[in-house]
This record gives sequence, C-alpha cells and structure tokens, in this order.
Amino acid sequence: MGTRLKVLSVFKTLHRTRMEVFKDDHRALTAAKLKINEEFRKNKNETLEENINKMIKAGSDVEIVLRQTVLQMEHVGDNSLMLRPRESLLLENVPYCDQPRKKS
Repeated sequence: MGTRLKVLSVFKTLHRTRMEVFKDDHRALTAAKLKINEEFRKNKNETLEENINKMIKAGSDVEIVLRQTVLQMEHVGDNSLMLRPRESLLLENVPYCDQPRKKS
C-alpha cells in the first residue's frame, strides 16, 4: 500500500474510533476531531519517508489506546458517575478458582 493510502487509512480509522469512543459526547467528539485534523494538517508537507512512517505508527498507536482504554462516564448526581462501557471492552467474567483445572 502506498504511503498516501496508509496516511489516509490511519486518518479515517482515527475518526471512526473517535466516533465510537466518544459517542453522544459532543464536546469530546469536537475536541478529538479538531486535534486529529490539526495534527494531520500540521504534518501534511512532510516528505521524508522515515518520518511519515513514524507518524503513521504513532497514529495507529493512538487509535489502539483510544479503542482499548478510554471509558465514557457521565455525571448523574453531585457525587455520582455512571460508567458507559462499550461492548468491545466487556470481557467474559471467569470466577477465581483455587484448584487448577484438570487436563483431559
């Protein structure tokens, strides 16, 4: 895949992830959109392949961090927050067991 296509792919992926991670939070959606666009615009004249590949890697890493670690919470009272996890962050809850399972 060409460098230009890689850059566009990371740009689109970041925006898709932003839409999923900050769903229904207009302030965070706008801030993330502005930051993504600003960073890409700031580096649009970069020509060194090595630097471009580093920035592609950084953008991909940011997307992974957003997708895997950011949780939404909202205020529901003076001292209360409600957690709104995405389906992709919910894991199967396996109870702890002192006895190891026997291999068949």
